[in-house]
Amino acid sequence: MSNPTPPYRADQVGSLLRPQALIDARDAFDAGRLDRAALTAAENEAIADVVAYQERLGLRAVTDGEYRRISYLVDFVNAIDGVRATARGASGWDYKAADGSASSVPATRIEVTGKVNWPEGGILTGDHAYLKSVATAAPKMTMPAPTQIYWFGGRAGIDADAYPDLDEFWADMIAVYRAEIAALAAAGCRYIQIDETCLPKISDPKMQAVLTARGDDWTQLAGVFARVVAAITADPPPGVTVALHHCRGNSRGHWQAEGSYETVAERMFNEIPAAAHFLEYDSPRAGDFSPLRFVPASKTIVLGLVSTKLRDLEDADALKRRIDEAAKYVPLDRLCLSPQCGFSSSHSGHPLTLDDQTRKLELIVDIARDVWGGV
Repeated sequence: MSNPTPPYRADQVGSLLRPQALIDARDAFDAGRLDRAALTAAENEAIADVVAYQERLGLRAVTDGEYRRISYLVDFVNAIDGVRATARGASGWDYKAADGSASSVPATRIEVTGKVNWPEGGILTGDHAYLKSVATAAPKMTMPAPTQIYWFGGRAGIDADAYPDLDEFWADMIAVYRAEIAALAAAGCRYIQIDETCLPKISDPKMQAVLTARGDDWTQLAGVFARVVAAITADPPPGVTVALHHCRGNSRGHWQAEGSYETVAERMFNEIPAAAHFLEYDSPRAGDFSPLRFVPASKTIVLGLVSTKLRDLEDADALKRRIDEAAKYVPLDRLCLSPQCGFSSSHSGHPLTLDDQTRKLELIVDIARDVWGGV
């Protein structure tokens, strides 16, 4: 029961822990002690190694670990003409540690400073070209959803002179993403994942309160987000799988929101024509599987049952029982397994070791073989 096309029975979200040599190289570059060419060489070496690592584990789709990025979000949106992101400055989006205690992890701040345009030649096409050159397995490219640009900045973060009408802003953002997907497809990429974290966060009453306090109608905003992501994922180029990844925030192993998918599930699964959804389901914060009753027969669900926030290795039998529970709502042949998020959403990583990461990915591959007969 291995899937002929992505997502695969054993899959992963995208980012992987950086080796120390790459962390050191990036720090030296940021401090002005290393030039861009030397940093690129260090990235290339680390990416070739991590691709071979993923292939040894048995994964059928591989990423570059997002090794060229400061974070899964900042670098991509900064590459869009008219958008500026910084690693700190957003207010109201407090993170929490795995145990629920308060955290000092800063939230990203994003501002739209002028008209939004796709940069000629693409944002990820160069990254894809190198990944494809060193991979035997299917190269998978990841990008953050544009909903996060509004989430972290709000209306106040979008220049009113450039965009007196927000519909024009969203139309331009949709054009940017459709151009990027088309460019990746033309370069031979067949597997694209868009990280859309805002719809699940809207389910959290605390997040709703923050949105209301800054002047947003969260129910209306959920509809806008769904419409925008639907327009981006509609009619992908032939042979290209576009999947969505949904989580509730993940920075250095910390989270932002909690709550079931129930509030947004019907809209998320039925209004957005993505081929698959990667769903965070590693803790009670995500609720139960009942929202999966809204999943249409055309879609695949990737169960993110394995935590990238906690070092403890999950129990294989317990994970298999959870897969059985989910199969009450979505048939087993339309389910897959993955971590709940990336292992290193930012350059600084998560509170796991490389050995922890390996054991968790090995577990996912082993369970896929046991449950589905292959990866």
